[in-house]
Amino acid sequence: MLLGSMLLFSATAIGQTGVDIPFSQFYANPIYLNPAFAGSQIAPRLSLSYRAQWPGLVSPYTTVSASWDQYFDDLHGGIGAILLTDRQGDHGILISSMAGVMYSFRFQLTRDIYMSAALQASVVNWALNWSEYLRFPDQIDAELGIRYPTGATAPDDASKFSLDFNAGVLVNGTNWYGGFAVSHLTQPNQAFYSEDRVPMKITVHGGGLINVLEERRRQSSIGLGSPVISPNLVYQYQGGLHYFNYGVYLDWMPFIVGLWFRHGTNNVDAFIFQAGVQQDYFKVGYSYDVTVSKLANATAGAHEFTLGFLLPVPEHKKRVKAIRCPSF
Repeated sequence: MLLGSMLLFSATAIGQTGVDIPFSQFYANPIYLNPAFAGSQIAPRLSLSYRAQWPGLVSPYTTVSASWDQYFDDLHGGIGAILLTDRQGDHGILISSMAGVMYSFRFQLTRDIYMSAALQASVVNWALNWSEYLRFPDQIDAELGIRYPTGATAPDDASKFSLDFNAGVLVNGTNWYGGFAVSHLTQPNQAFYSEDRVPMKITVHGGGLINVLEERRRQSSIGLGSPVISPNLVYQYQGGLHYFNYGVYLDWMPFIVGLWFRHGTNNVDAFIFQAGVQQDYFKVGYSYDVTVSKLANATAGAHEFTLGFLLPVPEHKKRVKAIRCPSF
């Protein structure tokens, strides 16, 4: 456990300059993908996500996210809020947390095409659990184990706060949608000893919905809706790394299944299998990342669980259309 903890902390120290937390169910956590999704379903929406990445390690990376968003007529757009906590290393040696709020202004370009532009402001915190779980080589006796005090110096501030800002744009038609988002506009400093700024992240995403039958959502004799196929693409760039995600969903109410493939510039990463059920104002989803890179034998992929609630639509003075996009 000791060796695993030290290795994990070393990986964490390197990984701070890498990419953000990569949720696999992009549209189950839409305002994390792009703040312009705030208010996109018009009704109040609650979304919960839990991700355990690399459970084959001593301690997996675990992430919990909770968000709310809703459209308001008087504001001509949507308001959203998101909370996120990520734990890395044995016993959560490094914990990063974020609380953000966003506003997305929505306007009509043509009869069937809408655009939303959003800005998000967040408070982020990085906390290092130095005294309880960190161990260093100079503390180890070859026969007796941990025996000596370390000569390593603790940081002056093991818990630091910063402001962060994101922005995004979303365009959608009747059966298609696409967006662009930039995260970490101010590139806050996340280092405990010197300077290590969070690199900006660029996200480009898009997709469509293809009705298999001409009559949409027609109920079958066994209670299933009309099947809808939804191809999607999500591209992200951060810290010199490119990530491409190609996916397709089959939405056959109340069931949804999906398959994604993720790879970087010079390496393949994972196949992602998704399944979910949605009924009226409730949905639940699960996905598993099957790692196909050289880490496959050591990491055991990633599990992700999501839960969502779409509350009844309040009465509106204006007729505003919700954006049709996948649920997971």
